[in-house]
Order: sequence, then C-alpha cells, then structure tokens
Amino acid sequence: MKPTALAWTVAAALSAAGSFAVRGDDAPAPKSDDAVRKLVEALGTHGIRLDPERKLCSLEVKVGIRDDLLEYVLVNPLGQSHESLFTSDVPPRALNTALLALGVQAGENVRVKEKDPPPTPEELRDGAPAYTIEPPSGDGFYLYAAWREADEIYWYRVEDLVRDLETGRGMRRHRWVFLGSKTAPDKKHPGQELFAAEVEGNLVNLALFEQGFTLVTTALPECIKQTIWLPNAWLLPERGEKVLLVFARERLTELPADWLERLPKVEAPERR
Repeated sequence: MKPTALAWTVAAALSAAGSFAVRGDDAPAPKSDDAVRKLVEALGTHGIRLDPERKLCSLEVKVGIRDDLLEYVLVNPLGQSHESLFTSDVPPRALNTALLALGVQAGENVRVKEKDPPPTPEELRDGAPAYTIEPPSGDGFYLYAAWREADEIYWYRVEDLVRDLETGRGMRRHRWVFLGSKTAPDKKHPGQELFAAEVEGNLVNLALFEQGFTLVTTALPECIKQTIWLPNAWLLPERGEKVLLVFARERLTELPADWLERLPKVEAPERR
C-alpha cells in the first residue's frame, strides 16, 4: 500500500459529495474564498462542520461501547463497532478531506521492532520485552467530545472518557497523530484504487496497529496493549445518544459560542 495523496483524497471526497462538476479548460478557476465556501457546504452534506478559521472540524457521533474493552474511538457501520467508543455514518473520504483542509500533514505510524540481540529466555521470564515500540509521531489533532444535558454543557477531552486499567486513571492526554489512511490497488477492478479506511470502516484507533489504515491514531506507547482500555461509563451518556466529536489543531479551553448553541441534547438517565 502507498500513502494517500492529498489531491486524490480531496478530489474523491468532493466527487462523492456531488457538489463540484468537472470544468472545461476554459472555465474560470474559482476564487479561494469561493472554493472554501463550496468545500464547507459539500462537507456539510455529510454532517461534517468545517471551520477553517478556527482550525476546527466536528461531527455528531453516537455513543457505542460503554462496558467492554476498546480498540477504536470512531468507526462507521463497516468497522469494529463492538470495540469502538463512538460510531458514525460519515464517509471516510469526506472526513479525511475535512482534516486535510485544516492544513494537517500525515505523520508516521507506530513501528514495532524485534530487539537485536533478542532477550535471553531468563530475561523474558523476568518480563523483558522482546521488541521495542516507536509510537506514532508527527502532526495531528486534539480530540474533544461535547453535549448538552438539560441546562448543563459537558465538555471533555476524549482521553477523559477512556479508562486505563493499568493506572486506574483516564488515558493520558496527548495530541493524536494524523495518518490519512492508505490506498491500495483494487483487485476486482484493475487500474482503480481503494481507500483503506473506506473498506475497513475504522476511522480513529485507540489501540496501536501497524497497518495504518485509519485516518487518525493515538500516539501513546502504552496503546500497544489492547486489553487495558475501557470506556469511562461514569462520564459517558447512554449507548446510542449523540455527542459532538471535535478535531482541533490546537488545545481548546472551550467551544466557540456559536458551536455551543448546536450541541446535541442528551436525555438525563432515569434513576432506578
């Protein structure tokens, strides 16, 4: 597989949105502001809110798993919904285009290397690892989740909604790394390519995977462990409730006022 090219991804997403027609060679090129407006409108048809000025992108997602191990933060119906904190019907190409429009550059995915020389059997019995981990690195986003419940606004870093069973605390806060997925030859249609995130349906991973098929990955070395992450059910709404998932280029202390007005409303749980 090869990394997704910016031009290919943008063109594919806009074509999927159906908002841009192919222009003739003599057609005037759109002004920059006009192109941005059209891009924002096209992404809006897929439920993505793009705010280039504030370097923000958001979409409504549904709460998925609340009481089982997690490997993903966001998937669509084709993905591993039984292991994901949130789910959405968003087209992967459209979300990828929105993230690229915020000026992000693809980073490096995790690398797992066997130790050379390898540990001795005695060292392995004592708990020495047989490999070294180079966690993902590079450009990316800070992830937030927000919703409204009655008169209260709930606003969290996504890491706060994930429990680390080894530390007994929430996941460490950090900047998540943008990968942009990959393309691969379509074996059924020679000459065409498939977008891996579109085929797999997994958009943001929490556990580390070497394939690099997702759009965004966690960047913590401890995420190589796939059995220590649980949802923080004390904070999360009930399964199926909608919340706003936000991708921000910089750390935020709060959402813009005009965004707060459009937060999904969550029903307060009934007391037993």
